[in-house]
Amino acid sequence: MKAVAADHRGAGLPAPQVAMLDFVEGVSAVPQRSSAAKVEGLRGHGWSDAAILDMVQVAAYFAYVNRMADGLGVELESFWPEEIRRGG
Repeated sequence: MKAVAADHRGAGLPAPQVAMLDFVEGVSAVPQRSSAAKVEGLRGHGWSDAAILDMVQVAAYFAYVNRMADGLGVELESFWPEEIRRGG
């Protein structure tokens, strides 16, 4: 799991999973750059429309929850490493 978090492209995952993580990373970081071509690329890796919808919904939900927590100044629990609790 740590290898995937550190570098999903170099973690030895199958191509469909790498494509999914690339897509979700883009949706999370710069959603306006998503496109029909990127969705079609996922279909080319065997992902169904329902699975693609799930990917976008999960990414959007996590973005929403994180922004709510950040906006309200919610502190992370003490079991999180210090560098994550500091935001870096």
